[in-house]
Amino acid sequence: MADTSPQVRKVVDQATRESEREDHKRAHSASAVREATKRAQELQRLSGLERFVFENALTIVALAFFAVSMLGLVMAGHSAYNEDQRQHGEAALTVMGYLTSGHFMEAIGENWESAFLQMGVFVLLTRFLYQRGSSESKRIEEAEAVDQDPREARNDPKAPWPVRRGGMWLTLYKNSLSGVLLLLFALSLWLHAAGGAAKYNESQRAHGEEIVSAIRYIGTSEFWFESFQNWQSEFFSVGVLALLTIWFRQKGSPQSKPVAASTEDTGE
Repeated sequence: MADTSPQVRKVVDQATRESEREDHKRAHSASAVREATKRAQELQRLSGLERFVFENALTIVALAFFAVSMLGLVMAGHSAYNEDQRQHGEAALTVMGYLTSGHFMEAIGENWESAFLQMGVFVLLTRFLYQRGSSESKRIEEAEAVDQDPREARNDPKAPWPVRRGGMWLTLYKNSLSGVLLLLFALSLWLHAAGGAAKYNESQRAHGEEIVSAIRYIGTSEFWFESFQNWQSEFFSVGVLALLTIWFRQKGSPQSKPVAASTEDTGE
């Protein structure tokens, strides 16, 4: 069988050049330069706290939404829990008491668990799976910067220190994003199990039945029902997003392809 690697390399080089030309054309368009100029002018005008907020606004706003949502969860959950307690002639809990209850910990754990699982798995899957036309996928024919062997940048003074150090530190660092997300998934799963067991045991005691440990609770159908009802929605939303970005756009968002990009264009 003939060696086709030169032909394949030619296809990759041509696709990469075409992609770079398109990216360069869009990035240097009058409208794109105008928006970049506005951002740069705004940044130069700011200093101190205002500059910090401008440069980190996405995280700050996301955490603000988190804080508001968490407050709503605590207030609604506390009210619902105490209403159930009153209906069964049980003592109500204070807000602080509710924060250490199985009802609250289970609710937090099962939701964080599914979110971190979805993110960790998606980061791993996008290493070697593709969706042509999606902004959430690597390009197929074109060369991608994320595929560079980091050892090639060992002498780059701007590279993170694990890259310059190499060895075990580089091995850990180049898989650190998925590793941290899956570690957070494992911790959240344990919080779910511990909180779920406490909640489950309240019902068991009320009916004079045997209580279970967190480990044993993981083996119950109740635990897996709570997990799968969240996992399915997380993975469904990821799949929907990967498909919708083929045909739909959001101007100005890096999660979307450029509005003028073809449906065949893959990657952001």
